[in-house]
Amino acid sequence: MMGKRNRFQDRRMLRLPALALLALALAGPALAAGAIAVDDDGDGRSSEIGYGISTGHGSREAAARGALAECRRAGNDECRVVVRFDACGAYAVSRSQFGVGWGGSERAARAMAQEECGGDCRIVVSGCD
Repeated sequence: MMGKRNRFQDRRMLRLPALALLALALAGPALAAGAIAVDDDGDGRSSEIGYGISTGHGSREAAARGALAECRRAGNDECRVVVRFDACGAYAVSRSQFGVGWGGSERAARAMAQEECGGDCRIVVSGCD
């Protein structure tokens, strides 16, 4: 035979779902940021381009600092951040120009970089967070 629930049990049963919803709302989306830094003599046309990519950061600024550090760690002296992204990023270059891209997938980021660069471009670096 089932007994009656008291008011305390009823309130506790209502609190659990409310607390779970509150925790989900406060957590928000789990987004991370990334960035790409390059050393291309400032014009994007260098045949040997040094770069650094950094992902998994809480902000684009932190990702940029990480990409610059990676670029310098690879032995490059004149690194600059060319793209900051929340999902995926890419950097493309040809003999006369360069392009950057970002998007929800690496394919989308690479396509944008190729389109922005135009002509006979090659992807130098791409990656996703």
